Amino acid sequence: MNDFIFHNPTKVYFGTEQLAHLGEELATFGTKVLLVYGGGSIKKSGLYDRIHALLADAGLSVTSLGGVEPNPRHTTVNEGAVLCRREGVDVVLAVGGGSTIDCAKAIAATAPSTTDDVWDLIEGRATVGEVLPIVTVLTLAGTGSEMDGSAVISNKPRNLKCSLRTPLVRPRVTFEDPSLTATVPAYQTACGSIDIMSHIFDATYFTDQPQLDMLVRVQEEVLKTVIHFAPIALDDPANLDARANLMWASSWALNDFLFDGVKQQGACHVMEHELSAYYDITHGHGLAILIPRWLRYILDDTTAPLIHRFGVRCLDIDASLAPIAGAEATTCALAHFFFDTLGVAATFTDLGIDERHFADMADHACEHGPIQSIKTLTRDDVIAIYKLCL
Repeated sequence: MNDFIFHNPTKVYFGTEQLAHLGEELATFGTKVLLVYGGGSIKKSGLYDRIHALLADAGLSVTSLGGVEPNPRHTTVNEGAVLCRREGVDVVLAVGGGSTIDCAKAIAATAPSTTDDVWDLIEGRATVGEVLPIVTVLTLAGTGSEMDGSAVISNKPRNLKCSLRTPLVRPRVTFEDPSLTATVPAYQTACGSIDIMSHIFDATYFTDQPQLDMLVRVQEEVLKTVIHFAPIALDDPANLDARANLMWASSWALNDFLFDGVKQQGACHVMEHELSAYYDITHGHGLAILIPRWLRYILDDTTAPLIHRFGVRCLDIDASLAPIAGAEATTCALAHFFFDTLGVAATFTDLGIDERHFADMADHACEHGPIQSIKTLTRDDVIAIYKLCL
């Protein structure tokens, strides 16, 4: 095992009656709130009005920034930072899924900084110092952004999608009400569930580094939770038990606990961020297409036992199979779960993606050298995996 430090200061209110505490929690940080939200679904559901009423009852003033994109743009972040400075905002409230929360985090980091452009923070031309407090109301389970220290932002003119990583952007308080996800469309439920699994795969499960077996077992239980409850949520969107389990799995898949002691690049995330940067696709869908092909590509005598273990523990693959055969069966079963059970399209071609940008995407994915994960991936490896996905 490796040495590690675990510290997660995010306070979580979990359950259907907890939003009543939103106003009192925000008031601990000040009186002026920037409300950040996405495309308007929270207005249709009535959540927007409900939150405004809660904040008014707490004596808080609200400035709103709506229209956050599914892959949030750096220009939207910069707009939010300007609003914070102009209105003297004390706390940033994100109501939505991972994109909205990531945007709010980046706003909270940019507003007190010495730059007007979040991209200066991402590329290191300016440093993150003071960060405005961040509070979130989660409406879509998947990214884990509600409890982690990272924000992924897109720069469309440059075809870039990059992370702003610092523990300073970890939300102070998160509200997780599973009932708020009951109206999430089936496609987004499926993609969010795949994203939860991908965090565990990429960050910690598929690794050649030593781990505490206790943590590996917990990782497998979270994966099994998603595999069990995602189809239930698709068949019965209002099933509160399924929604609650997916929501809590999302938070624990990426809040640092499961991958204590493992430090590696998330191979599929690095490759998928290039897809989202160029084609603006849903992150979880890109991951679904990549993961089974990546597993097949890296499959050899050294990786087969671990891939087979995942299949045995989580997908009911026969434990008596030889490791290579078991690993092959596992990748087939995982692809079946993504594409048949969850129903997302199986290839890049289905999404209108061809190979014209693969070389440029691979160049950027490996800009700082080969991708270091359970298997090192060079530029040529990345292109080869992309081609397997067509």
